[in-house]
Amino acid sequence: MSSAQPLDTVRLSVDVMGGDHGPSVTLPACRSFLDRHPKAELILVGTESALAIARAWPRTTCVAATEVVTMEDSVEVALRKKRDSSMRVAISQVKAGPGEEGAAQGPVAPAAHACVSAGNTGALMAVARYVLKTLEGIDRPAIAAVMPTQADGYTTVLDLGANVDCSAEHLLQFALMGSALVTATQGTAQPTVGLLNIGEEAIKGSEVIKEAAERLRSAHAAGHLNFHGNVEGNDIYKGTTDVVVCDGFVGNVLLKTSEGLAAMLSQFIKQEFTRNAYSKLAALIALPVLNHFKRRVDHRRYNGAALLGLRGLVFKSHGSADAYAFEHALRRAHDAARNQLLQRVEAGIAAAVTQAAAASGAASAVVNAAVIAAAPAASAAAASVASPAAASAG
Repeated sequence: MSSAQPLDTVRLSVDVMGGDHGPSVTLPACRSFLDRHPKAELILVGTESALAIARAWPRTTCVAATEVVTMEDSVEVALRKKRDSSMRVAISQVKAGPGEEGAAQGPVAPAAHACVSAGNTGALMAVARYVLKTLEGIDRPAIAAVMPTQADGYTTVLDLGANVDCSAEHLLQFALMGSALVTATQGTAQPTVGLLNIGEEAIKGSEVIKEAAERLRSAHAAGHLNFHGNVEGNDIYKGTTDVVVCDGFVGNVLLKTSEGLAAMLSQFIKQEFTRNAYSKLAALIALPVLNHFKRRVDHRRYNGAALLGLRGLVFKSHGSADAYAFEHALRRAHDAARNQLLQRVEAGIAAAVTQAAAASGAASAVVNAAVIAAAPAASAAAASVASPAAASAG
């Protein structure tokens, strides 16, 4: 894995118009973020009227866009009909080179190190993939986010919905990208990786899962990642591993189920503590404990999912995020960019691709050697079969 030095100054591009609430949430979050990060810089992308209030802010550049991708827009509308949307312009800020259509000689550094948007998830993924393209060795980008653990830590889970059907190779790529993300954002040198399965035993799971486990074990043996083995759903909240890998179908169901369970438990507690006068008095006494509990399960603290595998860093905030949650997404993007996440992913994938090519070459060499060695015997056998036929023909 790359040992790139942290950046001193990080510049984020922000889609100000994205999400359910738009500038009423994103702009206060950006201002608070600037106050807490004195070395950070922002590129705010939105309509002229929305950006007016931010033009005098320190360390801020405003870029106007004439269109907005709504939460109801289809992928086709976002890609083909809204080419000057705040989402697309914000993503373009992290594209290396002069822009989408430019042709300047030589590489040009991107204007921003990472992009943050609360916009339509499908549109964001499609536009980001179109504008930035995928990294060499990556077939499909993945969505990665963190979930709380019993030990007040985090488990990073991917994919959370970008890819419904995944091959074993895709799951290996997700593991490599997830490991790089944890190293960059949490400082864990060799994060452990678990493969989500219906049991810990190697014999369990579909054929794809079994093949993925074999590939992960090979990558572990080669030193590309720290594979723990199969894990089950409850291991995510135990914090058994730093990273949990699954396909997007399973991951999205897991995410929505977890959010629903947290909301239900919070509602149960509220109902029980407001049932009668005695329970209300108990709630008053337990208020410090309840507030601490509320903070631990507050999904806003975990806001900010990374779109991994692209030639630029893009982070997705919940569309319904308030200013507190959106600021957490900005912080997550800042930490990832500062610690050179993109370079770490590139290094990890490049090493794995090199290993796979070497293994494939070695296997081909073995097969070719076997074919060459068997050729004389095969020729002799063919001659012995052909001779009687020739004699009979004569």
